[in-house]
Amino acid sequence: MERPNIIFYFSDQQRWDTLGCYGQPLDVTPNLDRLAKEGTLFERAFTCQPVCGPARACLQSGKYATQIGCHRNAQALPENITTLADYFRRAGYETAYVGKWHLASNRSSYEALEDEENFETRAVPENRRGGYRDYWMASDVLEATSHGYDGYVFDETGKKHEFIGYRADAVNNYAIHYLHKYQGENPFFLFISQIEPHHQNDHGRFEGPDGSKELFGNFTPPGDMTEGEGDWKENYPDYLGQCHSLDKNVGYLVDTLKEKGLWENTILFYTSDHGCHFCTRNSEYKRSCHESSIHIPLIATGGSFTGGKRIQNLVSLIDLPVTLLDCAGIPKPEDFQGHSLRNLVEGKVQEWQECVFVQISESQVGRAIRTRKWKYSVVAEEDPWECPGADVYYEQYLYDLEKDPFESVNLVRNPVYRDIRGQLAEKLKECMKRAGEKIPEIRPYQE
Repeated sequence: MERPNIIFYFSDQQRWDTLGCYGQPLDVTPNLDRLAKEGTLFERAFTCQPVCGPARACLQSGKYATQIGCHRNAQALPENITTLADYFRRAGYETAYVGKWHLASNRSSYEALEDEENFETRAVPENRRGGYRDYWMASDVLEATSHGYDGYVFDETGKKHEFIGYRADAVNNYAIHYLHKYQGENPFFLFISQIEPHHQNDHGRFEGPDGSKELFGNFTPPGDMTEGEGDWKENYPDYLGQCHSLDKNVGYLVDTLKEKGLWENTILFYTSDHGCHFCTRNSEYKRSCHESSIHIPLIATGGSFTGGKRIQNLVSLIDLPVTLLDCAGIPKPEDFQGHSLRNLVEGKVQEWQECVFVQISESQVGRAIRTRKWKYSVVAEEDPWECPGADVYYEQYLYDLEKDPFESVNLVRNPVYRDIRGQLAEKLKECMKRAGEKIPEIRPYQE
């Protein structure tokens, strides 16, 4: 049997409910909706780290961010680990990467812009590319080298390439360029990392394609977006415009695969690093335990993932590295976390995980679990930039998601739920132990 090509299409800061197949009422994602109908839609998919760099570190390493020293942004992927791309290359795959990398630079603080190991606006050297060797068209911190309609990335030689047109289109075109260059001698693993629909840091807004405000101005706000809180009212149309642009580009990519005769032997995954709560939960856009931060879209199509399946099990971003390897027939490395989703969709597992585990950094030193019914989150007092974890945590949030899906009532101080909190605390400790963390003390909520 011919080994499949594998494509991982990665958006940035995209809520699950921006897609029609998850209930978005506007026509934002017709191409992804069609892929979901043909392939497999994971109803309950969650990030394991709602911060850009750490989430990417989890994907490229197969480990939790704290296990490899990447608990926050501006921490480079260790060079002494065997990465996802390394395993694919050893198995005879071509490895290609386009877009946002966010795993090359080391900075001691947000102010340390002149550090010798800062590659945010410089070409990423080969030893910092995580094993991607055959095609490279990327920027370490794409939001530092681009805006909606301008910017640049670097190729494998370090040459700068300026964008033409809208950013998401340019990034997608680099992936299409790779497909047109592809000779077919070996199967390929292509990782496409878009920055849309992330907000533009230096402009303080979301930058959708021209016309987004008119096209999506008549939106219905998701139930967690409360009137008078956050900046969603002015930004959500552009945010949806960014999501729509990604959808169009996925469609173009699939068209290219079909025209090149590659589609029938390609497995494609689409997901995001985390969601977006539009400053309704803290002072920025993510970095919290809430559904708007951690619930992500996840669609897979091709191979075992055909047939219009809708999976209700709880799955995590940490499950994807081993899933990708499994699709290529590569055994799970001993030090990889997670479980193969291929086994889940093929019905080969009798039992599946009862909860997903989330590490939270930069806004707080936080940990959370999400079960079918409960969200339970704890926080430590340590510096969230410097400290990856702590010995003591305090209960912060408890939500009954069946009764309160928009997480409007925090039950963490309600004595009625003391036993529930105790049970969830034990589950959380088990998750932390599996992630290589020391089992902490968890104390009741404190003012």
